[in-house]
Amino acid sequence: MLSIIIPCLNEAECLPDTLAALAPARRRGAEVIVVDGGSDDATTDRAAPMADAVISAPRGRASQMNAGAARARGEIVLFLHADSRPPEAVDGLVIDGLKRAGRSWGRFDVSIDGEHPLLRAVERLMNWRSRLTGIATGDQGIFVTRTLFTAAGKFPDIPLMEDVELSKQLKRFGPPLCLRHRIVTSGRRWEKRGVVRTILLMWRLRLAYWLGADPRRLAMRYGGR
Repeated sequence: MLSIIIPCLNEAECLPDTLAALAPARRRGAEVIVVDGGSDDATTDRAAPMADAVISAPRGRASQMNAGAARARGEIVLFLHADSRPPEAVDGLVIDGLKRAGRSWGRFDVSIDGEHPLLRAVERLMNWRSRLTGIATGDQGIFVTRTLFTAAGKFPDIPLMEDVELSKQLKRFGPPLCLRHRIVTSGRRWEKRGVVRTILLMWRLRLAYWLGADPRRLAMRYGGR
């Protein structure tokens, strides 16, 4: 069984589309858990009819995803952003893919929803870099067996780069399964800041992180997430 964990905060506009895309997987037995971090809009009301569980957790993507994993009943957990649409038959792709590859974790390729031509280059670089380094980002929909997730120490309680840090720990147990099927993620953060500015910001943040910068200070530079 696959459990799909969706952390959210004030995602009343985006979340219903994501949950609607997961409805076929739910009918096939997948479990969908929405973890709210204290929304003050209609997020939880809109999620309730379309999810198996809507729970609350302290605000922060890492703590919310860990809370969802603790609640999950599936042998495999998939962490999906609230503004991302999974590929069709996402449950079969994950379960069968891991079984055929003999691996315990992985991620999808990503597409960014937007018209700016630079976004196509960003997609290719994200997917190429992930294959080269074995590091996955949250936009790519990290999936992992619950046994390995626990053994790797779960998501670290940091406000930014929690996905990168988890990937580093998971790599100790084996390489990821990199599925070429694509998750389509919203381009709103790129459009809000500007594509070029966002690219430069993300490069600076990643470089600073690899050089040992405090993730909390990086989160404030990113926007206080």
